[in-house]
Amino acid sequence: MSATLVPVFAALGDDTRWSILAALGEGDASASALAHRLPVSRQAIAKHLAILETAGLVEPVRAGREVRFRVLGAQLGATARRLDEIGAAWEKRLTAIRDIAESL
Repeated sequence: MSATLVPVFAALGDDTRWSILAALGEGDASASALAHRLPVSRQAIAKHLAILETAGLVEPVRAGREVRFRVLGAQLGATARRLDEIGAAWEKRLTAIRDIAESL
């Protein structure tokens, strides 16, 4: 499971890709539309979108002659659930350490 998270975190480890994902969270958009909204060239947007697509975070959708991108919530949801599991495991460990320390 953690191996599937690596490309997601690698993709999200860039401020521009975060901005693209946030913009797409407001609605589907083409690379050109995103380039008008963000201070990045269309070519750079296209490269960032390819990385987000490879990580399973966005998908292209043809709308006539235009290719628009949309966020795929399933991958984001799976990532959030995995992070919750990791957080819960750490909480359990920290509670056990606290209990041991308090019993001394």
